[in-house]
Amino acid sequence: MSYFIYFIRSLRNNKIYVGSTGQLVVKRLEQHNIGLNKWTKENGPFELLYYERYYCKKDVLQREIFYKSGFGRRIRDCIISSVSAIGGSAYG
Repeated sequence: MSYFIYFIRSLRNNKIYVGSTGQLVVKRLEQHNIGLNKWTKENGPFELLYYERYYCKKDVLQREIFYKSGFGRRIRDCIISSVSAIGGSAYG
């Protein structure tokens, strides 16, 4: 089984959301865009910016915590800038 960490951006207010999932990332993005909870309903729609694949659930959860930390947010922003600057695709 694969696990993913992903970054999505709100097209409404430009906020970045970091999440993890055991589903395919595009499927999880669809769920966010449907607005299954209060936050996604108020901040959607979203676009997928970036994702990473892991094979260990513990690793992906630790990485999610990292990207939500102070230093991790700086790394996250550098990744987003790099992918955007080179015209990279989040879909590989």
